[in-house]
Amino acid sequence: MTPGRGQKISNAVLACAAGAASFLFSLATLLSITEFNGRLLSAIVAGAFCLLIAYIASERPNSESARALAALRDRLMAVEDGDLVSPAPEAVKASMPKVAAAVDTLFAEVRASIENAHALGMYDPVTSLPNRLHFRSEADKLLGENAGKSCAMLFIDLDRFKAVNDSLGHARGDQLLIMVANRLRVAVNSEFTGGAKSRPLLARLAGDEFTMFFPDIGEIADVEKSARRVVRAIAEPFELSSHSVDIGASIGVALAPDHGASIESLMRAADIAMYRAKELGGGQHCVFNEELAAAHQARVDTEKALTAAVQRGEFVLAFQPQVSLTTGELAGAEALLRWQHPVEGLRAPDSFIPVAERTGLIADIGDWVVGEVAAVLGSWDQRNVGCRLAFNVSPRQLDRHDFFSRFRQTLADAGVALSTVELEFTESAAMEASDLMLAEIGALRKDGVTISIDDFGTGYSNIARLRSMPLDRVKLDQTLIADIETSEKARVIVQAVIQLIKGVECEIVAESVETTAQADILRAMGCDTVQGYLFAEPMFEEEFLAWISKAENEEAKSVA
Repeated sequence: MTPGRGQKISNAVLACAAGAASFLFSLATLLSITEFNGRLLSAIVAGAFCLLIAYIASERPNSESARALAALRDRLMAVEDGDLVSPAPEAVKASMPKVAAAVDTLFAEVRASIENAHALGMYDPVTSLPNRLHFRSEADKLLGENAGKSCAMLFIDLDRFKAVNDSLGHARGDQLLIMVANRLRVAVNSEFTGGAKSRPLLARLAGDEFTMFFPDIGEIADVEKSARRVVRAIAEPFELSSHSVDIGASIGVALAPDHGASIESLMRAADIAMYRAKELGGGQHCVFNEELAAAHQARVDTEKALTAAVQRGEFVLAFQPQVSLTTGELAGAEALLRWQHPVEGLRAPDSFIPVAERTGLIADIGDWVVGEVAAVLGSWDQRNVGCRLAFNVSPRQLDRHDFFSRFRQTLADAGVALSTVELEFTESAAMEASDLMLAEIGALRKDGVTISIDDFGTGYSNIARLRSMPLDRVKLDQTLIADIETSEKARVIVQAVIQLIKGVECEIVAESVETTAQADILRAMGCDTVQGYLFAEPMFEEEFLAWISKAENEEAKSVA
């Protein structure tokens, strides 16, 4: 039983005893009244009154406790106004010391919890740098304090960091991020001690993205010098678990007020500039300008329009013949994607495929291409048009685990033989394909599908992988053959590549052949098949079928 409860029972018993005594005293005193009933009634009334007074007295707390409880109530209500610092009131400490100590301990624990939560919410747990939320808050404050002055935002993205995570694991990747953060701290300190008007603000935004904000700068040349210093610092090898790791940094630079008056606009401009630095090969910085802004807006507009184009079915296929250099006969055709833009008209793949790849829309577009190729081949089969049709497969499509099963099912539903289809994979996708993916490709090839590598010569091929891949044809990129008429070096390179491909027993196809001289040189080098404007431009289906018919008639006349 608690002390307070025991005290209350004791007071109640004492009050009842006082009431009983008052009743007996009143009864004895009033015995002199003549009428017994009157005396009895008077005693009962007096006793009841005494009991009531005693009970009220027992329920009423003493004035000291009442003041302490009232003070405690006021202290607790102050929490609503954010007061977590003030100690327990003195009245509570004097009357109820244990309660006062408990209140002080509770508020101390609450304050500690709030401080820990604040630290977790404002700092990156890996590098201990300010996180995105903290950075935006502090940078916005600095931007306001330095209104009218020139400021600079550096958006830093690491090059080749994903390869470290993939090869060494995320734990080693976190260690590398800590090392990068330390080098950036050194760069910040050197900027401040080297004459910078205000200490730059450094933060980790997310993943392998960092940022630096200079609240007060001099000339743009000073900012570019700082960016180059950061690039050099990150380019130095990192020693990570007995591995020497080489990464780099691509940096976008934006200036206030020229490129934006708010932190959001500066971050957006710096981000755009950073992507241009990556497109240029990485390991460098790029300053935002109007040209980049226009290109970015064009990509945004294209992305929006592409989303609508997928829903409205604005894509069409064009077909370009592939001709045998040995016989002059039709060796097949390539299906080329075109976008029938409602305002701009027909758009070539180069104007929208990179955007579709980056946004992931290429997977939906690729599904449409597979379905359209199946429908076209089904129609050609009914019209007795025997022509193998090639088309490109995006790496994004291969990321879908069910791509191969859906591809087979689409062709089967259209009644199309696998032997009439040629799948073209980019050089990088072919080199990076997993063993499971290679097995799926090998199974398709076994069932009749022709497998090709497209744009060969634009990447860095693994020769051993090229030898072991399930492969039928290799298509030389147009950049390889562009100068073979005028450049001896170009001819030597093309000849070496052709011999290499012949060594792995694959057919060679040359793209973008535009002159007779190019065709003659390629024939002499051993190239098997060509496609390009020399023979025919890409055509829509009916025009393509008419071209085939005309070619067959001319061949028949020459034979006759």
